[in-house]
Amino acid sequence: MTVIRHSDTRRTETPGGVMTTLASPTQGGSGLALWRVEVPADTAGPLHFIDAEQIWTVLAGHVDIVLDGTELTAAEGDTVILPANVLRQVRTGNGFTAIVTAPAGARAGTPDGDGTIVPPWIA
Repeated sequence: MTVIRHSDTRRTETPGGVMTTLASPTQGGSGLALWRVEVPADTAGPLHFIDAEQIWTVLAGHVDIVLDGTELTAAEGDTVILPANVLRQVRTGNGFTAIVTAPAGARAGTPDGDGTIVPPWIA
């Protein structure tokens, strides 16, 4: 059993929001990463893809996700399952907080990029 103390969480700030890693392999987990996303109002992230399924549960506010050209909206209490390798853009008018999980080591990329990276909150 592993207990990850609040003081051992990792905070990563990007132009799109703040990701706080709650569990990952580098914190003693094995196959999954779990993180909290906090995005301020009037924010849009980049168009990108993730090579693994992600599950998002909205804790507060609402999020708009353009998924392969289709817009989805999720509000507090809603859960969204995002399939692997599908272009997406996450944006919000009023801001939101969500809990997200994905397989550890999932890789992200952009359609015009040269490759993929493992975001630090998934490592």
